[in-house]
Amino acid sequence: MSHWSTANIPAQTGRTAIVTGANTGLGFETAKALADKGAHVVLAVRNLDKGRAAAERIGGDVVLQRLDLGSLASVREAAEELKATYGTIDLLINNAGVMTPPKQTTADGFELQFGTNHLGHFALTGLLLDRLLPVPGSRVVTVSSVGHRFARAIRFEDLQWEREYNRLVAYGQSKLANLMFTYELQRRLTGQRTTALAAHPGGSDTELARHLPRAFQLALPLARALFQEAAMGALPTLRAATDPGALGGQYYGPDGFAEQKGHPKVVTSTEYSYDIEAQRRLWAVSEELTGVTFPESLDDPVTQWDELPSGRA
Repeated sequence: MSHWSTANIPAQTGRTAIVTGANTGLGFETAKALADKGAHVVLAVRNLDKGRAAAERIGGDVVLQRLDLGSLASVREAAEELKATYGTIDLLINNAGVMTPPKQTTADGFELQFGTNHLGHFALTGLLLDRLLPVPGSRVVTVSSVGHRFARAIRFEDLQWEREYNRLVAYGQSKLANLMFTYELQRRLTGQRTTALAAHPGGSDTELARHLPRAFQLALPLARALFQEAAMGALPTLRAATDPGALGGQYYGPDGFAEQKGHPKVVTSTEYSYDIEAQRRLWAVSEELTGVTFPESLDDPVTQWDELPSGRA
């Protein structure tokens, strides 16, 4: 399907979607598009004041949920509140994230990008998955980035960057982890009613760029010609979440040059991201660090897909 857009989103009436980081940028546009199609949308945000302003701008059937992905206590509290409110969930869109901040840690002592972008979403997904599993066609969509290519591998020997800190590579590791989590989750979901997919927005003009190193900040005015508006950047996520033809394990990104701009299509990630043993190791470490285990029905994944839906040979 060429030039997929929000016009291709099927009616979402009767569906419940949770979107993290939905008060601005890609998350806002994702939530708005889903609400416009009739979904009941939960804006899972850290700042409730900004969340209220976003909800007013979106309109429709939209509610707020406080969620700080940098605190496992907050993640658990939000998950409990959501489970008390919703018997089933159709879409969980793991969108929120931070990019290239100075060295910081989460409330639990994790490097901020790895802790927020990956571990927070890993925990949230694990805690909410039993609300998705009974729902035919339910999906978990996790937003990665072309920046996953900044990291050659997961630094299992120094996950929290205690020896040294490179903000770009640390960001890349967190986004690589998002992809590896998606691929491993999909393998564990084989035979279930729920699927896991990933997406990336290409070069999108959002607030995430505010922490880029000074050299990158100086180049931003020129680089903006390569960026697209947040509404376009949200399309890969929306296609992964709503396209009836999308398959578990697929990764969507823009179809333009270097996947920077354009309409969403299936793309591929780095060779390392498909390493099954590394995926399993990351999964085990993530369970250990977060204290969150997934439903027992997902404990015995198949060895591999017969054919990777991503199109990777």
